[in-house]
Parts: sequence; structure tokens; C-alpha cells
Amino acid sequence: MTEATQQMPGSTGAGAGDGARPGAIHARPVRHPWRWVALAVIAILVAMMVSSWVTNAKWDFGFALKVMNYNPVLSGLIQGTILTTILSMVLGVVGGVLIAIMRLSSNPVLRGVSFVYTWFFRAIPRYVLLAVLGVGVLYLYPTLDFGIPFGKEIAKAFGFGDPTFYTLDVRTISSGIIVGVIGLGLSEAAYMAEIARAGILSVDRGQTEAAQALGMSSSKTMRRIVLPQAMRVIVPPTGNETIAMVKDTSLLAAVPVTTELFFQIQQVANQTYRIMGCYVAAVAWYLIICSVLMVGQSWLEKRFGRGFGQPSATNRARFLKIGADH
Repeated sequence: MTEATQQMPGSTGAGAGDGARPGAIHARPVRHPWRWVALAVIAILVAMMVSSWVTNAKWDFGFALKVMNYNPVLSGLIQGTILTTILSMVLGVVGGVLIAIMRLSSNPVLRGVSFVYTWFFRAIPRYVLLAVLGVGVLYLYPTLDFGIPFGKEIAKAFGFGDPTFYTLDVRTISSGIIVGVIGLGLSEAAYMAEIARAGILSVDRGQTEAAQALGMSSSKTMRRIVLPQAMRVIVPPTGNETIAMVKDTSLLAAVPVTTELFFQIQQVANQTYRIMGCYVAAVAWYLIICSVLMVGQSWLEKRFGRGFGQPSATNRARFLKIGADH
């Protein structure tokens, strides 16, 4: 380092006034003492929590591990939690995309129907909706007749035959996972409709116009052009909705559904009177499932977010290499 670069700005050393390079600036980073205070507080709180887990035998971790492997608990985990989450989200995503397309349609009837649907199902709590479907529907409609509206009354008045095409015995599906999937799926579709609508609106209108200029139909444009680009906006909230759906499966007791994770764990707690260990088992299973979903959500966000935002480390290195070559 030269003498000029060692001098501080404003010094009167040789060459300072002759247009020489200014001296080196010995900058110091801004100090943040409160960060260390916050770190110390967090460390103390974590140490207290670990100490409580280790020294307090009432947590009953050993019994919690046994409860996690009970066959009824595993059956409730697979059927009532995982399977119900998958089927409800499939129903919710497919229904939500269709409702979102209806909401964006130029047809006022389709827009009105989609608005009423989202208004109704977003306003009704899921627990109340499941209770109505599990109990109220069976009370109101023990059987459902599919046919011409007011067909039986018209047939009696004019002496026609029974116009019913198909009769569904509601008692066969009034209690069980099917009702739970229907209720959670219908409710989820209302939320997914708004998520999908926001994603579709985030795609520039010029993309649709360019596809139409190439002769693509509206449905093909939506499938091939709009939705793939909208996924960047749709995936993050959809992942959050999926994680929320895992936790909402505990509401299936309103149907009622007995093959559900938390219901089965409560049964074990009522029989053994070791409540804390059972609740720890439930918390552990929910943490495991949601953690796996979070990892999957992160992977999907990176996949559909390619080409947006900051370049990846690989692309950045490639750009730097190209710049160095030139």
C-alpha cells in the first residue's frame, strides 16, 4: 500500500493536494448491543425450557412414544388426518380453480354464483359446517332423489310415472370420513378460489392476448399459459392452506368421525388417565406431518419461482464467468 493510501482524508501529507488518491477509510461497522441482549434472553429461555423437559417427569415422554405407535392412533393418523387432508385439498383445489375461473368470467350468472359460493362457505365456521352435514343433513334429507324438480308432485297431479332417476340413501354416508372430506373440501374451495383468482390476475394480460393471437382456445390458454405462471403466486398460500387442513382434521369429531388422530389419542388419555403424555404424542405427530409439508412447500416454491427474483448461485456464477470472459 502506498503512502497516499495510508493517510486519512484531509491529511496534509505529501501529494495530498496534488490530486493523489485519498487515504484508506478505516470504517467500523455500526454496533448493535441490543442484539446480544436479545440473544442472551433467548438462550436463557431455551435453557429453561430444556431444563423443564429434562427434570419434570410429568411430561411423560416415554409414554408418549408408546402412544404414537398404538394401532388405533396410527389408523387415525393415516385415515382421519393424512387421507382426509389429501382428499379435501384435492377437492378444494379443483373446486377453487373452477370457481375462480367463474369469478373472472364475463358471464354475470357465473360471476354471481361464484360470489355467493365464496360468501357462504367463507362465512360458516368449519366446525359448524361439519356438524350440520353430519347431523342436520340426515335429519332433513334421509334420502336424496335425483330427477325432475317437483317431479313427484307433477306426476301425482297428472298421473305420470315416478320421474326419479336415482335415490341416494344419505344414511350410508352421513357419518364417516366421506362427510368430513365433503365438508372440508367445500369450505376449502371457497378459500382456494380467492387464492387462484389472485394468482390468475397476477399474470400479465398480454400473455393471454398473445396466446389468443396464436389461435389457442380459452381453456388451452388457461391450462398452458396462465395457470403455469400463476403457480408462483398460488403455491405459497396453498401450502399454508394444506398445513391448516392437517390441523382442521381434528374438527371431524363434529361429524362424528372416530378414526381420527386426536380423537383416538383422547380415547387413550381417558382410559389411562395419563393425559400429558397423550397430548405430547398428538403434538409430536402434528409437528412431524407439518414439517414434511413445509419442506415440500419450500421445494415447490423454488421450482415454480424459477426465473423470478434473484438468480440462483449457479446462474450467478455463470453470469460472472461470461462477464470475465468479455
